Amino acid sequence: MIYFDESTETLPRERLAALQLEKFQAMSRELWGKNLFYTEKWRRAGMAPEDIRSLDDLARLPLTTKHELMEDQAAHGPFGRNLTYPINQYVRYHQTSGTTGVPLKVPDTARAWEWWGRCWGHVLAGAGLTNEDRIFMAFSFGPFVGFWGATEGARRLGTMMIPGGGRDSIQRLELMRDVGATVLCCTPTYALRLAEVAREAGFDLSSIPIKATVHAGEPGANVPATKSRIEEAWNAKCYDHAGATEVGAHSFECTVQPGGTHLIESEYIAEVIDPQSGRPVAEGDKGELIISNLGRWGFPIVRYRTGDIVRVTTARCDCGRTSLRFEGGIIGRADDMVTVRGVNVFPAGVENILRKFAEVDEFRITVSKVRQMDEMDVEVELCEGADPNVVHAIAERLDAMLSFRPRVHHLPRNALPRFEMKAKRFHVQR
Repeated sequence: MIYFDESTETLPRERLAALQLEKFQAMSRELWGKNLFYTEKWRRAGMAPEDIRSLDDLARLPLTTKHELMEDQAAHGPFGRNLTYPINQYVRYHQTSGTTGVPLKVPDTARAWEWWGRCWGHVLAGAGLTNEDRIFMAFSFGPFVGFWGATEGARRLGTMMIPGGGRDSIQRLELMRDVGATVLCCTPTYALRLAEVAREAGFDLSSIPIKATVHAGEPGANVPATKSRIEEAWNAKCYDHAGATEVGAHSFECTVQPGGTHLIESEYIAEVIDPQSGRPVAEGDKGELIISNLGRWGFPIVRYRTGDIVRVTTARCDCGRTSLRFEGGIIGRADDMVTVRGVNVFPAGVENILRKFAEVDEFRITVSKVRQMDEMDVEVELCEGADPNVVHAIAERLDAMLSFRPRVHHLPRNALPRFEMKAKRFHVQR
């Protein structure tokens, strides 16, 4: 079994909790009086670092939301007050995607960037990577942090990193073949897009010695049908990971699948609450992930409402890691759910159905109101030579899952957008 840091990944849970408490206490003392965002926030709650004597005391600290961080940056631009040090001590800049509005600006110190590398080292080692591998980063480098972090993680493992920027899809495939890439790192959407391009161009994917694909940037690698399709296309094992620009890379799949994603508990503390009541949920029940990072003192995140829905288990994994796991990875997002005709619909559930149809290359889902009635339109592009009548079978399968029948439309080839980074396939127009 390959570990990034076996000494912490296999710790007994009571010693792991002691390590987390020690790290959190050290971080909170460092933030106090320097980081104005959290100092003021905790003072208003009547809390100070010396009040945190056990992990249970974290529940006495107020939750943090992305909206708060955004408001703070708007009022105290450009970077806000969630900075523990003078700005000249920050060496990296990244930002969120901004798909829901203005992006959140996130700078990091050199020490925090080393922490990013450790987190991604866990992600890549979890997928079995070593210094014998060659990892291909199939994206153009911009302010999105995901694959920058992956690059730093590869450096920590001694893995050769092959950048794929400045090339179209077929050129990337050719470069992967020419250098003998063994690992592909990209969004799940783009892994499928590369396979689609290869099929259309007559490019033999088996000429690339890929053994694993590691995914970031969007959900998908934890959707069973999407994972299966990626693995079939690349004849390689598909690995999910979860994280966010403002939080960091916090969990990953190991080589024992399906076992869920491991939280990097030496670097994070997780809580799971009921999204409505805010009360903790029992192990095994679904709830919203609340997360605190422990090694990013320059831009800390404490008790952050991720909006991600998870189900936690602390049962020991066959890989030997003792960290808690999210069963099924990130199940969905609280803010992604949409109610259609009284039915709660999660995009990942619909994707899981659509990806089971090998004929579907790309899709788009739109929820709208037509004459006071909720409607869901599912537009699909089919692969070359597919029978267009498959849309009827798709509609029937969705009807069985959702208890209402969406309208399924067959579109001509290349009518829908293709995505390299985060895909936007689910639209609500009410």
